[in-house]
Parts: sequence; C-alpha cells; structure tokens
Amino acid sequence: MKEDKLGTLSMEFSVEILKLTKELRAKKENVISNQIGRSATSICANIAESKYAHGRADFIAKLEIALKETNETSKWLEMLLKSDYVTEDIYNPLNKKCSTILFLLVISIKTTKSNMQK
Repeated sequence: MKEDKLGTLSMEFSVEILKLTKELRAKKENVISNQIGRSATSICANIAESKYAHGRADFIAKLEIALKETNETSKWLEMLLKSDYVTEDIYNPLNKKCSTILFLLVISIKTTKSNMQK
C-alpha cells in the first residue's frame, strides 16, 4: 500500500494541536484554543474525506477546504505566539509541520488540476 504522507502528517499535527488545546484551557485560554482545535482537526478530516471523493472535482474541493483550514490554523498559531500563550519552542515545530502540510496540499491540488486538463 502506498504511503499516505499527507494523511499521516495531518493526523500527527491534529493530535499535537489537541494536546496544545488542553494546555491552553488549563491556562484559561478558551477562545483561541477552541478555534485552533476546530481548524486543525478539520485539516485531517478533510484530507481523510478526500480519499473517498466522488471524482476529481470533489477530491480537489476537499483538499481546498483542508488548505483553507491549514492557513487558518497557521494564523491561530501565530496569534498564540504573539500573545505569549506559547513559546517559540512550542510554536516553531508546530508551524513547520503546518507549513509542510500547506505545501503538500498546494502541490496535490495543482497536480490534480493539471491532470484534469490532460
């Protein structure tokens, strides 16, 4: 079976963000923790849904939703850093993983769209 790097990475990232939300809630930070929890888990869910899409257009739509959620999650991470809820030691690896997911999503969407035109 082919390795699913994007699926695996998005699951790891979602779990890491969920762990972070627990820590944030312990600090009484509920607004951003709720938002980042929803957006990060949506990335993983939409990538998983794309595996059983109803054709290429549906596949692209699911990945584009995941892309938007990845961008949103990136902004929540940045807000957490700038508001001192997380340190750079926490932010940097999460942001790197988020950026990697974003990159892989963009490449997957572009490749699929390109293949549709052939």
